[in-house]
Amino acid sequence: MDRNSTYILALDQGTTTSRAILFNHDGIIISVKQIPFRQIFPKPGWVEHDPEEIWRTQLKAARGAIEAAQIEPTQIAAIGITNQRETTIVWERATGKPVHNAIVWQCRRSSSICDELKAQGATDLIRQKTGLVLDPYFSGTKLTWLFREHPEIKARAERGELMFGTVDSWLIYNLTGVHATDPSNASRTMLFDINERRWDKELLSLLEVPADILPEVRPSSGLFGVAKKDIFGAEIPVAGVAGDQQAALFGHACFEPGDVKNTYGTGCFTLMNTGPFPVESKHNLLATVAWDLGKGYTYALEGSVFIAGAVIQWLRDQMGLLTDSAESERFARMVEDSQGVYIVPAFVGLGAPYWDSEVRGTVVGITRGTSKAHFIRAALESIAYQSMDLFEAMEKDSGRRLSCIKADGGASQNSFLMQFQADITGTRVVLPEVSETTALGAAYLAGLAIGYWNSLDDVRKNWRMRREFSPRMAEESRAGLVEGWHKAVATARNFR
Repeated sequence: MDRNSTYILALDQGTTTSRAILFNHDGIIISVKQIPFRQIFPKPGWVEHDPEEIWRTQLKAARGAIEAAQIEPTQIAAIGITNQRETTIVWERATGKPVHNAIVWQCRRSSSICDELKAQGATDLIRQKTGLVLDPYFSGTKLTWLFREHPEIKARAERGELMFGTVDSWLIYNLTGVHATDPSNASRTMLFDINERRWDKELLSLLEVPADILPEVRPSSGLFGVAKKDIFGAEIPVAGVAGDQQAALFGHACFEPGDVKNTYGTGCFTLMNTGPFPVESKHNLLATVAWDLGKGYTYALEGSVFIAGAVIQWLRDQMGLLTDSAESERFARMVEDSQGVYIVPAFVGLGAPYWDSEVRGTVVGITRGTSKAHFIRAALESIAYQSMDLFEAMEKDSGRRLSCIKADGGASQNSFLMQFQADITGTRVVLPEVSETTALGAAYLAGLAIGYWNSLDDVRKNWRMRREFSPRMAEESRAGLVEGWHKAVATARNFR
């Protein structure tokens, strides 16, 4: 394989956009194409996507990236896929047509089913088998809701006429015709036993899910199938798959236990590599599969913030306070502080470490002197505060003090936010030279499978630091701000 004239294509299917990126052997971006798609909100707290629009935009992005790079499809050595996780899609086995809109990871429609399962005493069973908390976030109760609300869909599933998958499976199927997933995505469904490393019959029964609809679980780095020739003009192996947050951990070369990354996207997701064994969290984090390179699983601790960059999108789209998300940094720097204003952006409940699906967004501390700039600064600070809660829980669970936080995602480009994150946690924040870490992780998984990269050492050598933010806030100031945040969260949770 001529590595100087061949490339890896990463498909990065996210919550709001479908992206495609071509990487060379040095892990450098050759071209990028990004296409947004519709967000569907049928009811408050409900979020859906059109699966066919996901596929169309992802295909258009991939073709656009190839065209922008001015290369031939035969120069693509492999395809890696990374995806928004937990989002639930069901489609017809015979035709490949979806039977319902995708139910997105943010969607809270199955809250009552979670309450029902908690009343039945299923919380500990689910935690022990899956490493997850009982929350509408995950795929399992979304399927339960779909089958209860649409009995005809459940009947078809029981007859073997339907397939279920998270977004990775949907893309694999459309590219190759293969019905498969990887352990990082399977571990987010609430149907997969991360200790036994298989779909669990007891959980399937509990959640009323027929086993026949499930995809085959294959290693994250390995052959999933071959993209059909008519899609790109050449047959290309699909050889790497991982959920977006695990892919970002891999892209940051966090290969040693204790290594940590935080992705600042629509939500915030903190992962710590815990090695070959899952760590049971005592502080409301998740145990999850990080990846499988074909030689055994690597696990991670994870904390999830549901609304991070999305709070800035809200200021822009719903509130009209910004014309562009990047403006938020300029406004935040106009004032010395938030003047005591705290925003708890619990638009779809609070994730880790609270796991409170009923709490809603709350603003406290407003006075007659509160300005637009104070409000925008408070929104940015809320992202850092929520991430701080995750870091503290992670340190307690692992018994390790975080030496640094490797950061990525769109909001990591906001220097005000990154400095405030370093200040409020007292921990260095490090940005990589290649910011598209999620897509890069998927590319590495695919490239390792086909020998494009030979080892993890090749990946380590490619990681380079672009910028570092060191803490500079006085401890007294930090402690006061953190105390105010905790009071704001308590206020939000008390308001029902």
